[in-house]
Amino acid sequence: MLQLIRKENEEQFGQGKRIRVPFIKLRDYMTNTMRVFRSLSNCSPTPQRHSKVLYPIAHYGNCEKFSLKHCRFLASMMMEKKPMTFSEVIKDKRWWSAMQQEIQALEENNTWTVWPLPPQKKALGCKWVYKIKYHAIGTIERFKARLVILGNHQIEGIDYNETFAPVEKMVTMRIVLAVAAAKHWELHEMDVLNAFLYGDLQEEIYMKFPLGFRSSHSDMVCKLHKSLYGLKQSPRFWFAKLS
Repeated sequence: MLQLIRKENEEQFGQGKRIRVPFIKLRDYMTNTMRVFRSLSNCSPTPQRHSKVLYPIAHYGNCEKFSLKHCRFLASMMMEKKPMTFSEVIKDKRWWSAMQQEIQALEENNTWTVWPLPPQKKALGCKWVYKIKYHAIGTIERFKARLVILGNHQIEGIDYNETFAPVEKMVTMRIVLAVAAAKHWELHEMDVLNAFLYGDLQEEIYMKFPLGFRSSHSDMVCKLHKSLYGLKQSPRFWFAKLS
């Protein structure tokens, strides 16, 4: 009955009958159709036949002028894919090992303590973000698994208070570089890996166990002592730690 009413409404209001046409400025072009390079010796994509498009990108986009190293880099980027579901992760030992390394690093940093969830408290969820790190020549450096807390579920006044953190502007950087060039100063650059993980939390925040890990007791959660990626107050606490 519901399907019949929906069909009658579609016929009445014309839903589902709209003719879809390509964007007028791209009417004679075909986009996002680059194929995977079949070999490193012949990197030019195979042109499409019997195409109604006047200017298919396969006729103009190729890697004939790319070096052999760059072709290998592009080929290696297409070989490995990031997992989309957790069922794909547990089948690959490389991703499973990356997750264990992330948990071990967080525990050594005293990021949390396994704690029973107090009454009238809600634990935030978390998720895994996977990324493949490459060397400059295209070979795989390592498989990176980062634990990110679901900060979009935080409640203001309970899970966080202030979130403002000073941000450096590009105008300031240009002034510093201009003065350094005029004064012939020596400049040094420093990068802090996993900077947000050094911020000390002030609020009482609890997090559920990451997917794939659990405790012997079902009522136990992670009580956070330091900030994680995804928390709304992470930039503020990192600036306070740096200050």
